[in-house]
Amino acid sequence: MKYAPKQPRTEAEWENSFTLKMFLFQFVNLNSSTFYIAFFLGRFTGRPGAYLRLINRWKLEECHPSGCLIDLCMQMGIIMVLKQMWNNVMELIQNWWTRRTLRQEHGQNTKARFPQWERDYSLQPINAYGLFDEYLEMILQFGFTTIFVAIRLDAYKFVTQWRRPLPSQAKDIGIWYGILEGIGILSVITNAFVIAVTSDFIPHLVYAYRYGPCTGQGRSGEGCMMGYVKASLSVFRVSHFEKRSQPRTNGSELFGEAVTYCRYRDYREAQDSAEPYSYTVQFWHILAARLAFIIHMVFAIKTLIAYLIPDLPKDLRDRMRREKYLIQEMMYEAELERLQKEKNEKKKKDRAHHKE
Repeated sequence: MKYAPKQPRTEAEWENSFTLKMFLFQFVNLNSSTFYIAFFLGRFTGRPGAYLRLINRWKLEECHPSGCLIDLCMQMGIIMVLKQMWNNVMELIQNWWTRRTLRQEHGQNTKARFPQWERDYSLQPINAYGLFDEYLEMILQFGFTTIFVAIRLDAYKFVTQWRRPLPSQAKDIGIWYGILEGIGILSVITNAFVIAVTSDFIPHLVYAYRYGPCTGQGRSGEGCMMGYVKASLSVFRVSHFEKRSQPRTNGSELFGEAVTYCRYRDYREAQDSAEPYSYTVQFWHILAARLAFIIHMVFAIKTLIAYLIPDLPKDLRDRMRREKYLIQEMMYEAELERLQKEKNEKKKKDRAHHKE
């Protein structure tokens, strides 16, 4: 028995399905690299002496020693700036070529020879998915600016380069509203994870209040961060390197003596401890603080902001209530007038009947 895919019953359902699929495709295509850098790059590489390798051969890539936040900012800048610049340049070239062709067909003094309505007819015809493409572009820009500038070029294009689209009745913007709401929720969750996982905000706070020189004083500042770099680095014995990753020299050429230890960015026990290279208590404290921050940020702060900033301003809500009241009053008066009219007609009929 063959499986028959479910077909949309109406044109509106087909448009919603097509819009959602196109948005998901573009969103994954543009944001997969940023999500990878923010949450996966350098997270599963292992440690010195026990690196995780692909097919037991290639070592997984890592972030810069300062963290993945710089890599994330660079990736976002490249995608947003270069992509928008390329799209805008191509649109400007297309618009310029259209105007040039129009001047060649009708002469240089086009504005003086033809009325405005005829010049509008010579503009580029808007395709059936012109508005869809603009919605998609704006939604993707909204996702970039909220998850990790709208440009006046679009308004210029609609006013001066394209013909006016045929109007069609619509109750609202359709599925785009749900997509915007989903992006808003995803942006809160993503930014909470970026602050808690990708940045050093949480490790700084944990060190300042739990391990730094100001422990127990209930304060934080520059003085409370003394020794943070040393506390965030773990010690590794050079002799424990894998054969394939051993250094070519022992460091005596630079330091005058052989290097026996090195430091790397992690929270692990020393090699001479009871459990060599296992996670320290500080690592678990940071992990618990990150989870607490994410839960607090996503649920508590989002709920509080949603309560403090209503969807409708108070004056607009009052005007809507007054408008609803006036409509109900008009309907009541109209119904009362209708009943009164029916009553008067009934009286006239009764009088006419009695006269007969």
